[in-house]
Amino acid sequence: MTNRYHDLNSYLRNMFGYRVQKISLDAGLTCPNRDGRISTGGCMYCNSRGSGTGASRQGLSITEQIMRGKEFLKKRYKAQKFIAYFQSFSNTYGPYEKLKGLYQEALAIDDIVGLSIGTRPDCVDELVLTLLERYAKDYLVWIEYGLQSIHDRTLALIDRGHDVGCFKGAVDKTRGRGIKICAHVILGLPFEDRHDMLATAKAVAAMGIDGIKIHLLYVVKGTRMEKLYLEGKYRCLEQEEYVNLVCDFLELLPPDMVIQRLTGDPHPHELVAPEWSLRKNETLSRIKEILAERESWQGKGFNV
Repeated sequence: MTNRYHDLNSYLRNMFGYRVQKISLDAGLTCPNRDGRISTGGCMYCNSRGSGTGASRQGLSITEQIMRGKEFLKKRYKAQKFIAYFQSFSNTYGPYEKLKGLYQEALAIDDIVGLSIGTRPDCVDELVLTLLERYAKDYLVWIEYGLQSIHDRTLALIDRGHDVGCFKGAVDKTRGRGIKICAHVILGLPFEDRHDMLATAKAVAAMGIDGIKIHLLYVVKGTRMEKLYLEGKYRCLEQEEYVNLVCDFLELLPPDMVIQRLTGDPHPHELVAPEWSLRKNETLSRIKEILAERESWQGKGFNV
């Protein structure tokens, strides 16, 4: 077996017949966990840029960001088409006309074949979902909901600002519209053990979701996670520990679920720990090695 999990690149190549790459975009939006609707501090691990590029603060429009991204990705990967990935903060959170303008600006650019919208499950309404449903008739449209954990106690601890029921409700509202649904989860959250993390895998597997992003919890400067870590109240996962957890997680997922990510991409100048999280290719190679050593694959332990 050459490919032991259903990766995003293969999924896109099978769909379009050529290399398709995501272009990460910063639309200058915010989050209810930042602007005071829920809180002002954000999730305890989140940096001030909302895990994005910071391009909006530099004054770059969506068009400018896409054109720069296209040039880079054509050279690096020989990509032919692109997906506009609205990544930073919550990209369904804002005035409807503003959101519509941002999405349409991206779709109007040559070689853009789809949208991927990163957001929170408490930031979607009927208007935005209907708009994305219309786009999905002509483009590949993904909506990416942050879940992080299936345990409400963990969501409360990390100041997520919503519960698991909110995530399930957003998934239910999105189904049947032609929009692909991706869940974000984090391994290594405070006070979660292996059993807790694999319970998240089983729960997500049972929801009929189209894709998943698996992230490592790493500690970033200026966050409340940094304080917890420096006080000795949080231990980061070791690389081999994380790799084995990812393999365990993959075995429990449906074999056709698209694996969009298997670890994170910390900014080196912001990272506090763990240092090994900067060695992404090494981690991905080790995941493939462990699956091969186990003679295992995505879905091996999945029960319908």
